[in-house]
Amino acid sequence: MADGRHAVSLISPLAATGRADEVVTRVSQAIQLGLFMDGEQLPPETDFAAQLGVSAMTLREALAILRQQGLVETRRGRTGGTFIRRPTTPQVGLLRDRLGAMTTSALRDLTDEQFAVSGAAAKLAAARASTVSVRRLLTLVDQLSAGATLGSRIRADSRFHIEVAIASQSERLTMLEVALQTKLAEFLWLPPTAASFPPEPLDPVTAAAEHAATEFVRVYSKDAVPEDVPSVEIVAAGPVAELAWALKQANLVPSTSEARRLVEQGGVEVDGARATDPKARLEPGREYLVRVGSKNRRFARIRVKGT
Repeated sequence: MADGRHAVSLISPLAATGRADEVVTRVSQAIQLGLFMDGEQLPPETDFAAQLGVSAMTLREALAILRQQGLVETRRGRTGGTFIRRPTTPQVGLLRDRLGAMTTSALRDLTDEQFAVSGAAAKLAAARASTVSVRRLLTLVDQLSAGATLGSRIRADSRFHIEVAIASQSERLTMLEVALQTKLAEFLWLPPTAASFPPEPLDPVTAAAEHAATEFVRVYSKDAVPEDVPSVEIVAAGPVAELAWALKQANLVPSTSEARRLVEQGGVEVDGARATDPKARLEPGREYLVRVGSKNRRFARIRVKGT
């Protein structure tokens, strides 16, 4: 029989004022997201209460509510205890009630948190992910595509984002992502109602966030060019412009000497080719796609205007 201690370790403690309904919400969300497996045994009440930062009495009250909701069951005897009963699909009505009770400010804060936590995790994972982590992510993508129920799709999507955080090799970001998923994941998969407007499944904020995430992965993990590269026009002091001088004029570097150093270290590309000469000439009338840096990349389309 699986032991719930590892899954419980992913649930952050409640505030000191934690109440039974807060425990119910946290545990039920963890069950729905797949952090607990069906049939998994929870830790002893004293250990579980200590980890959540609540009293044993509060935990017992919460477990009683969870039993009424059919999410856990208590078995007697030598091999008894409290065990998870995971439903195949979330309770959509309860989710809509929770969503409707949230203020616009709270929803905005939640999406801000998603942008900060998930974005940072994706950026670090793009640079640090191991081969094993990439395989796990691909497996979760397949699980999401094959998900036959709302619950299975929520779990696969949530596990994917948590796995991205694990791939970032940041323990703090992983804990923050787990906490974020317990608050947000189910809302993102709520089926649209007849009154939904616009009819598209994604609202503008979520669509923009997903586009930004896709663009980030495309640029940082696939070495592609961003869609919104700024265009800069500079006026040459003579018949041509030297590369190091042009980088400074385009505000891609703080100084010409820094530009020379980056070029000599192989940190500058012009039209997809690595630049090696700081004095390379940029001819007037042409546009050059320039990339500076390898990790914190900066792009510009530089057009040189002759004097």
